[in-house]
Amino acid sequence: MHVPLLIIGGGLSGLAAALRFARFIPDVLILEQHSRLGGLNSYYYRNKRLFETGLHAITNYANPKDKKAPLNRLLRQLKIKRKELDLHEQVHSEILFQGQESLRFSNDFSLFCREIELKFPSSYAGFTELLTLIDAYDPFAPADFISARKVIQDKLHNDLLTDMLLCPLMYYGSSIENDMDLGQFVIMFRAIFLEGMFRPGGTIKDLLDLLENHYKGYGGKVRTKSCVQRILTDGKKVLGVELTSGEEIRCDYMLSTAGSEETFELLGESSKIKKLPRLGFVETIFEIPPATKLKKAADNTIIFFNTAATFNYSSPQETVDFRSGVICMPQNFQNLASLPYKEIRTTHLASYKLWKKHAENRSVYNSVKDDTARSSLAVAEKILGNFAEDIVYRDTFTPLTIERFTAKKEGAIYGNPSKIKDGDIGYDNLFLAGTDQGFLGIVGAMLSGVSIINQHILTRI
Repeated sequence: MHVPLLIIGGGLSGLAAALRFARFIPDVLILEQHSRLGGLNSYYYRNKRLFETGLHAITNYANPKDKKAPLNRLLRQLKIKRKELDLHEQVHSEILFQGQESLRFSNDFSLFCREIELKFPSSYAGFTELLTLIDAYDPFAPADFISARKVIQDKLHNDLLTDMLLCPLMYYGSSIENDMDLGQFVIMFRAIFLEGMFRPGGTIKDLLDLLENHYKGYGGKVRTKSCVQRILTDGKKVLGVELTSGEEIRCDYMLSTAGSEETFELLGESSKIKKLPRLGFVETIFEIPPATKLKKAADNTIIFFNTAATFNYSSPQETVDFRSGVICMPQNFQNLASLPYKEIRTTHLASYKLWKKHAENRSVYNSVKDDTARSSLAVAEKILGNFAEDIVYRDTFTPLTIERFTAKKEGAIYGNPSKIKDGDIGYDNLFLAGTDQGFLGIVGAMLSGVSIINQHILTRI
């Protein structure tokens, strides 16, 4: 079998790349090792309903008239109309450092500015200087690591405000402990604070089906349960892949969304892998009846919280670090149709190493999962109010769950801390897209795939 373009991985970056290419040359093939598309942003069925993975909210909201905005540029590239997505903006969200301060924000950036001016008046002039820097900075230009924390602190001269700005950006996109590359910070600041958050009216399955249907409408093909065993090469030219079944598929060009480390392993070049600490997460979903009233969740979409004296974003020494995290209410978006269920989703930093050790004994692993859910519930109730008696269903994903169903090493959803911004890994016709390219979030992941197709492949065909 031979195709002009072969894409490893059927997540959102792979799907978007395939759709963009198929608009011009339909003979493209996506290989996905799991039974369904989506990667980190997928779904599963439990308790007689669909549960989403990955999708809390989508960043990079844009008004229809803002033609240069990432969301609108993406939709034009994919030839998808906004009305097909049924977009709903967040109500508002909050950064809550308990016992210290809170900052509200929404898709109206002026709210966030007013909050900072009111609560951190001595740092507001520095905050406006930071905004000027963000506006002028090109986060995709090749550059060595620059500490975002140092740049922010030099502008604000306030440790608390620095941590409060970093907290949501780290939880929604940083693969580095207690810091971010300045470029990553700029991307995430624009995506979350300047542009804002939204979600489609349907589920992640609806979004994946929409993309897949458009893609197949152009003639593109998908093969699930197709695991790549190795990438076939001749010098610096990629010839194709060999599947675990032994089948070989040849191609003219290849795009890998499997991650940089994973791709180098498929190439047999493990020596090129940069071994850096990876961050794992644990998430628990609590389903409650729609009528349940919560003091803090009436109009909050997402709460990024910290309960410790100082904010620590690093791989914990214990199984889970409950001192900080994310609480998401996926039903709290503007004009979202009434749902037959209500969810509270909690996310915390977790130790892959300790979860792996617990998994040596299944009963121990399950017991720790139960303890994790109970501890996370206790944290959430201190912020939202009591809802334990209303829970009708509960489920918890660990770093091992994520690794198993997404193939992300150590369940690290943000991938390798070392990013390859231009997608060039040293081969003539093989390029990298997705998390390890440095684009973040759902819109970012899709733009990653599209940008690599535009820059490196369509220009050569």
